[in-house]
Amino acid sequence: MPRSLLFRLFAVTAAIAVCAIAATAWLASRTTSGAIEREQGQLFADDGTIYQALLSYAATHPAWSGATKTIDDYAEKTGRQIVLTTPQGKLIASSEQHPGKLPPQPSAVIDPLAVDTRLGIKSTPDRIDPDAVGPYRLPADEREELQEIAGKVLSCTQRRTGLGSLEVSPSGHPRVIAPAGTAQCGTALLERPTETERAALNKLSGLIDACLGRNDSTVPVAKLGLLWTFDGPVVQATDQTITNCVTSARKEQLTPYVAPAAWLYITEKGTDQPPTGFTLSAENRTKLVAVTAAILLLTVIVTALASIRLIRPLRALTGAAQRLKAGETGARVRVKGKDEIARLATAFNEMARAREELENARKAMVSDVAHELRTPLSTIRGWLEAAQDGISQLDDDLVASLLEEAVHLQHIVDDLQDLALADAGALRVHPEPVDANTLLAHLAAAHAPRAESADVRLSVPPMENPAITADPVRLRQALDNLVSNAIRHTPPGGSVTVTARQVGNDAIFEVTDTGTGIAPEDLPRVFDRFWRADPSRSRVSGGSGLGLAIVRKLAEAHGGEITAASTPGRGTTFTLRFPRE
Repeated sequence: MPRSLLFRLFAVTAAIAVCAIAATAWLASRTTSGAIEREQGQLFADDGTIYQALLSYAATHPAWSGATKTIDDYAEKTGRQIVLTTPQGKLIASSEQHPGKLPPQPSAVIDPLAVDTRLGIKSTPDRIDPDAVGPYRLPADEREELQEIAGKVLSCTQRRTGLGSLEVSPSGHPRVIAPAGTAQCGTALLERPTETERAALNKLSGLIDACLGRNDSTVPVAKLGLLWTFDGPVVQATDQTITNCVTSARKEQLTPYVAPAAWLYITEKGTDQPPTGFTLSAENRTKLVAVTAAILLLTVIVTALASIRLIRPLRALTGAAQRLKAGETGARVRVKGKDEIARLATAFNEMARAREELENARKAMVSDVAHELRTPLSTIRGWLEAAQDGISQLDDDLVASLLEEAVHLQHIVDDLQDLALADAGALRVHPEPVDANTLLAHLAAAHAPRAESADVRLSVPPMENPAITADPVRLRQALDNLVSNAIRHTPPGGSVTVTARQVGNDAIFEVTDTGTGIAPEDLPRVFDRFWRADPSRSRVSGGSGLGLAIVRKLAEAHGGEITAASTPGRGTTFTLRFPRE
């Protein structure tokens, strides 16, 4: 194999490897990026869930003393370590008995009066957790009374407009959400503060007045309790001072009812690192590129070694093919392993062996043809030269002898032409409806004189169902060859029988003789060209050696087959089988 081909093979293989690894690296990078984003999104969601749960606890409890159960539950759900400390670093609660060293910065600050809105947690505009209702939480009797009123109002609005829904604030105060024009249903009844809310609002009013430092300001404090509990604006005022005072007054009023601010640490168990997961930082990208380059280099090395291992047997095959082309019919290659190259080498050896056998057969056939033609030509030439020299007279007997030799030559040439057509795939048959009994009668009449002169009894019984489809000329040619061969090999006093019958969809013709028979080891070769059981047999008694080969080709042209069965000393039977339609 030329070096350029080896180089091209290596280059193509390396290019394919580079493209495959690059595509794999890109796909791995994209897949990793997506997995990282999903992982980080899950981490963020888990952190927000933990923060929300502890924030809700702080908004509804005045202390952290019972928060351990909540922390343990969420630590088990998320598989994280959750630690809660005071802003001074004093441990409040932890999911682990020994939390170890904590990160320098907390994951979040839990303060229901200053909600961290960056985590997507719901709060009022003044950043107070809606669950922090403190003194505004309604007792059971007031809740029941308002629920009864709300049910009637909702029924009225739905009856009038077909719309309406009920919303209940964290403090337990219901509100009916209905289209405009339903005031007659009593919606205003639900907008009035209860005794509990009025007492809390009066205290809030005093705190606001103290913040403003004057008592002549008008602040709609009575409306505030409903607005902030339903996440509405804190106060409808443009004065920022009033807004700040309302917010600070609310925080001062709610402080006794909520847990104090605490620092939340969320880390992986057994470490002091927050669960940030793998990130595609510059350093990690560099590592990914380095690993990809190492894999690429290893792939190129392995590809080079594999290419060399692949090229060696291909070179051996190329050399053997060139030797075979130069005429060395014994060219072979060594077969190693069971891979595709080994299969190719095996196929090459089989092809070389078949070519060698074909060449030997061709040489043998040329020799046989030359031998078969040499004898009659020598005879004709010898007699003609003798007649020319005056040694012999060109009488009727000599002319008859020369004519017999010429006919024999013509017979050999015709047989060779038929075999050449068969080998080229040009031997055609023209099937047509045939009366087998008529064909058999002609066959018997044509061979009767020869059988009589050889003292052989020829028997051709009629066929029961003689309607078949075949080429009458080619079928007669095949049967003529079989009968001639049988008469030739049957000693005087013997018999030759031709029978025909139908079995299923097949027509079967059998030619049976009582001749010398064929040895079992010679039986597979009876249809070979120029083959004779007795190599010393002359052409006069043994024929040209092409008749049975032609019969096999004619049987195959009809879509059938010819077989032989023989018992030495008792005779031989040739069976011609082909579809009858």
